[in-house]
Amino acid sequence: MTFLSATLDRVKPSPTIAVTTKAAELKAAGRDVIGLGAGEPDFDTPQNIKDAAVAAIADGKTKYTAVDGIPELKEAICAKFKRDNDLAYTPAQVTVGTGGKQVLYNAFMATLNPGDEVIIPAPYWVSYPDMVLLAGGTPVTVAASLEADFKITAAQLEAAITPNTKWFLFNSPSNPTGAGYSWSELKALTDVLLRHPHVWIMTDDMYEHLAYGNFKFCTPAQVEPMLYDRTLTVNGVSKAYAMTGWRIGYAAGPEPLIKAMRKVQSQSTSNPCSVSQYAAVEALNGTQDFLASNNTVFERRRDLVVSMLNQAPGIVCPQPEGAFYVYPSIAGCIGKTTASGTVIDNDETFATALLEDTGVAVVFGAAFGLSPNFRVSYATSDDALKEACQRIITFCEGLS
Repeated sequence: MTFLSATLDRVKPSPTIAVTTKAAELKAAGRDVIGLGAGEPDFDTPQNIKDAAVAAIADGKTKYTAVDGIPELKEAICAKFKRDNDLAYTPAQVTVGTGGKQVLYNAFMATLNPGDEVIIPAPYWVSYPDMVLLAGGTPVTVAASLEADFKITAAQLEAAITPNTKWFLFNSPSNPTGAGYSWSELKALTDVLLRHPHVWIMTDDMYEHLAYGNFKFCTPAQVEPMLYDRTLTVNGVSKAYAMTGWRIGYAAGPEPLIKAMRKVQSQSTSNPCSVSQYAAVEALNGTQDFLASNNTVFERRRDLVVSMLNQAPGIVCPQPEGAFYVYPSIAGCIGKTTASGTVIDNDETFATALLEDTGVAVVFGAAFGLSPNFRVSYATSDDALKEACQRIITFCEGLS
């Protein structure tokens, strides 16, 4: 249609949502489908958080709020950053949006001009490049290989920076790989950024609390305090607190940037849901005990999935440090043919054939900027994961 904006030609619909939708359609049609595409915990929102939301409704806290967050939530966010990350922010340095995605989008809309570049390590969350494009910027991807545990090096970052670089977008633990940068690995990157004062840092710390084994989460402004004045530290309650549908994300950074982001939000959605904000206050201020028990379950599932997928011919699945994803390589499957006659020429063909032949829904690696791979979300039951992985093994054994 000619009346649609040309901007839309630069972006594509979210592949992760497309996979989840396709799996739901097949399930509705009677197929036995196991969906491993959705990036949300299968745990219920903790009861104390739900109780806080009910209390907010009963107290009539259902009106418009300040554009980018109620004072109580901004105070809770400041306390969280100090408690967990040793970062000191004031409420004036904090913004709250309708999910982490809106916070990232607001930042890009508030800062990007045509020609501005945003460095994005790949594999990346599917929305990063498209948000940059919508805001008029240019995404510059830097590929992190399986051999490097899906982490970019200081040399790669240095080589990607140009006079046009506006932002470095950093995500650890990562969606889609689960890779987490250690303090020393992150310090190597921040040392590069110190040499380039025109480059700002945007972090996506959404999986902060989903860290396993000996891995310890850290964030750029924590590792290198000299970057504090040009870092936007983004987080939210979606993943760790099992609050994906509540849609609350937040960020802290320099006050002029936060003001600019508030201006964008004031002319788009205005305030996030009032009830969700009060629930998020309880999430951040209330008991955190369930985080450890949830992580015990996630770590067990991670080990199960990694062990089983590495039994599939042609698949290599590294063990990630955090989040609830694995990102196995299917390099050993490329060029082979399925039992039903489909030639596996790329990871999208693999994922499509896997869904059609076995009913297992995964997201193909090209959607995340690095092939040939696919993403599995193990945020589902052990039984479903065992069955899904066994189907993947059988599918790969049937390739010739």
